[in-house]
Parts: sequence; structure tokens; C-alpha cells
Amino acid sequence: MSVCTTWAHAKRALALLDQGRTLNSVSKETGVSRAAIRSWRTRVEPRSRADRPCPRCQGAPGRPDRPASYAYLLGFYLGDGCISAHRRGVHYLRIVCDNAWPGLITLEPWQQEIVDAHPWEFIRGLIHSDGCRVTNWTTRLVGGERKRYEYPRYFFTDVSDDTRKLFTDTLDRLGVEWTHCTRHGSPYNISVARRASVALMDAHVGPEH
Repeated sequence: MSVCTTWAHAKRALALLDQGRTLNSVSKETGVSRAAIRSWRTRVEPRSRADRPCPRCQGAPGRPDRPASYAYLLGFYLGDGCISAHRRGVHYLRIVCDNAWPGLITLEPWQQEIVDAHPWEFIRGLIHSDGCRVTNWTTRLVGGERKRYEYPRYFFTDVSDDTRKLFTDTLDRLGVEWTHCTRHGSPYNISVARRASVALMDAHVGPEH
């Protein structure tokens, strides 16, 4: 669903509330969840550009006006998101940190072009949804004394072969070295452990917020 259509639903729901209607009755009439209506009550005016038509819903579909942000959101969506149908033809994007909804993933050509133009934002979204940065350690004998060494490492875990391939193909284009590995009995992991590659990831991915 486009942002402009969503805002039209919000204005209608808020108008009904202004008439003294209850949250339950407005939710039943509009087909919008009470949680969504409740959130709209705390922000009456749309955020910047929220009242502009969706670029993909025009007669000649266009590109998102913030492609770098879209690339990040796309990565996050591929990791933990879905688009769900609600009543009255309403669709909404949900991003839930869960691993219970694997599926086939194919990017549209225009989406792939955005990913190609903003690969690090895409990688950041994937890592922030289905990845992590950990500190591994090992021990070695040095001069007869056992010493502990620690080193950082990135993991990306996703049961979708398509999503993992999108991740590794993008890493290849960025010059990041990676390997497949089994972790905690799961064979769906991509590891980035080489020092130079970890440094690249640290420079461009950053912490999850």
C-alpha cells in the first residue's frame, strides 16, 4: 500500500474519533487495527513528504526518492519483514525479528539497481535484521605459555537460500571475503572473519539501533 493511501486512512480514522466514536468502533469501520489508530493519535500531522504520492503507484512507476534509505529498509525487510493483507484492501509492512517465515526471494530489476547503487546500506539492513557481530577467541602456546587471543567476526543467518545469495553476491561486489559455516547445528550461516573484511564491515555497517 502506498504512503498516500495509508495517510488517507489515518485522516478518516482520526475524523471519526473527533466525532466521539470509540477506538473499537473506528477500527471495525475502517479495517485498521486499534494499535495503528492509537499511534496516529499521537502524531496528527504526517511526517515530511508522507502526503506525497507513492512513486511506485504512479502511471509511470518511479524510484524511491531516498534510495539509500530504501536499500537499508529492503535489507531489513528481507531479513525479518513481510507485507500482510488486512481487511478492506489495506496492506501493511511488518518487520518482526523472527525466523519463522522463510520464503522465495526475488528482487525486481529496479530494486536490484538500487541495491547495486547502495550496497552497503543493503548489507547494513540485512546484518541489523538477521546478523550479528561477535567476539571469538582461541588459545595458542607461545613460549610454552598458553595465551588467549580474541578477534571480531560477523555472522549472517537466514534459512532462505535466495536471501543468503543476495547477501553474498553483494559482499563479493564489495570485496568482502566470506565463508559458509555451520553454527550451533545450523547450516544457514555466512561468516566474515578475515581482519580486512571485518574492518570494512565495521566501517560501513555499524551498530544496530
